[in-house]
Amino acid sequence: MRHAHVPSSKAIEPERVAAIMLSWHDLELVSSRRLQKLWAGYGYIYEITARATNDQIKADLIKAGRVDVINDHDGEVFPLILKFIAPPPTPSDAQDEGHLRKLMSYDVEQYFYNSVVPYLEDETPVAHCVATTHNSYGKPDAELLEGLTATIMTDLRPRYPVAGEKRSELNEQQVYAALNWLSNFHRTSRKLVPGNLDELLLPPSEEAKRRLAGQAWGTKLWLNGGYTYLATRRTEYAALAEDEEWSSLCTPVGPDGQSVAELAANFLTTRGREYETLIHGDVKSENLFMTKSGREVAFYDFQYIGLGLGVCDLAKLFTCSVPQDLLTDAENGVPSRLRMDKGEEKLLKFYHAKLLKGFLDPQGNYVPYEWDDLVRHWETALVDWLRFQASWGFWGNTDWLEARCRSILEDRNWRDWLQTNQIAQS
Repeated sequence: MRHAHVPSSKAIEPERVAAIMLSWHDLELVSSRRLQKLWAGYGYIYEITARATNDQIKADLIKAGRVDVINDHDGEVFPLILKFIAPPPTPSDAQDEGHLRKLMSYDVEQYFYNSVVPYLEDETPVAHCVATTHNSYGKPDAELLEGLTATIMTDLRPRYPVAGEKRSELNEQQVYAALNWLSNFHRTSRKLVPGNLDELLLPPSEEAKRRLAGQAWGTKLWLNGGYTYLATRRTEYAALAEDEEWSSLCTPVGPDGQSVAELAANFLTTRGREYETLIHGDVKSENLFMTKSGREVAFYDFQYIGLGLGVCDLAKLFTCSVPQDLLTDAENGVPSRLRMDKGEEKLLKFYHAKLLKGFLDPQGNYVPYEWDDLVRHWETALVDWLRFQASWGFWGNTDWLEARCRSILEDRNWRDWLQTNQIAQS
């Protein structure tokens, strides 16, 4: 099994990496341009173009409809993206959870593009893998890439030329386009959930211990999608206990000493339940491209894809990228406590209706997902998302999120439901 991110014995330029990987598919590198650094200096994104070395390869790629052809001064070329992982020098504590999370996340993303995307439906536009360093053993010059993680994928921008902006709100049409994409993705990927959850990656520190112990590794996607779940945020959770208001999330509420935050996190933890699916894990305006009309979007950045409840993706989207006036009709500012308003309900019902159009398990059986169940899951996802924001730093629709969670936390029926489901599913 490949050991991720073993330093290469000799540095190799990303352009050379791209040329080698393209050659495996009868493509040649025409141009490359570095677009940006990855978060925390863990690598680079390159814009590249490639040309088929023979007419048959060109015809096959065009026929597949996965790769666009553009004309520039080099003639007809394929616009592509290279994601090149080059971690910074190993920190003094190589087992630092944040460092491990980033390293593992790029392998997860590579697996997604290589092994999951081909099975998604056309209604879920996403970049397609052209070449990857995964399982490259025996290919020409593969020894030069030993220890590297790199993926070449199609460039979404020719079809979706408008980039979402960092921490920016979407307009109403774009919000519905994002919900349409998410419902299609959650619906389609439900039937792709692996039957053996042991194949999935545990939280970073636990996964590292499993590997050091020589046990079977997680080699596919995250067992729990996203990067904010409580099992990986215990340091922030300890700091939250000092918060003036939201320390109440950390107060023991049951005979077993668990807090509301822990109960919510435990409920959201993957257990192989029928309504669990694949979730993107980092849904926000910054991670999507749009058509000029705004009627269609395509998400990218799948480092934290894994199993979970689809409403967890929605919790972040609604807080970070949906205009507040689409969520509530409060005219004089958001009150301190807020039940689900008509705007919020309308968006959720749109998502729910689209989700149920073919929500199937891997055996092709219809998965029932009642509205009342989705609402309880949604409320729990909001509380869990608030726990992370309150401990890490608020942004987005802060007033709306806090007001909604105050209302949810004071709802005796929700608390009883959470306690009951803890006991039933622990």
